Amino acid sequence: MKTDLPFETTLEVYGRCLCFGMHRAARTLARRFDAAFAPLGISHGQYSLMMSLNRPDPPRLGEAATFLAMDRTTLTANLKPLERLGYVEIVPDKDDKRSRRLILTAAGRKVLAAAVPIWRATHSEVDTHISGNPGALRDQLMEVATAY
Repeated sequence: MKTDLPFETTLEVYGRCLCFGMHRAARTLARRFDAAFAPLGISHGQYSLMMSLNRPDPPRLGEAATFLAMDRTTLTANLKPLERLGYVEIVPDKDDKRSRRLILTAAGRKVLAAAVPIWRATHSEVDTHISGNPGALRDQLMEVATAY
């Protein structure tokens, strides 16, 4: 099959494209953390979602979606399994009945607390594969995430 697009262009994209590199790294890290959290019955995404709810005041659904860079529909779909497991409760906001608050339950806090040492150990191992300063990389990623 012949194409008008030279293979060199493909190599250029693979070597330069931040989206490609980030997605590839993200999928690899996701598999690594999913395997680490598997004994607890949660995924890396569920861990991150529950961690985002671990705050003094339960966030509104829209606030959590913005923080996680998700649309509300995707967040709602991701909350359903956690709600079925009893880790998250979705309740009407007492000040605005149209809005919902996301509460990390006692069971959710328990599994999250059990997950933190696993996250720390896995993260320490992952950090050894980052040349330079892992903290600087995280800062740069946050900068990109908030720039757009």
